[in-house]
Amino acid sequence: MVAKIKSGDQVKVIRGKEGKVLRVLAEDRLIVEGVQVVKKHVRATQQGQQAGIVSVEAPIHRSNVMVIDPETK
Repeated sequence: MVAKIKSGDQVKVIRGKEGKVLRVLAEDRLIVEGVQVVKKHVRATQQGQQAGIVSVEAPIHRSNVMVIDPETK
């Protein structure tokens, strides 16, 4: 049985952290809050946004996570 993972589900990465699913992307990838955080370099824009380094969540494949039941945890 394959579990359908939706936005808002509580999941645990098989080897590590747990968090809430923020978005489900195509090709069986998920963005999980606080998991696989990468640094992204952004360039300044003409509208006044400053250049710098920003932390963003990168996608992770759904085979690397499992759904957690919040009642039994």
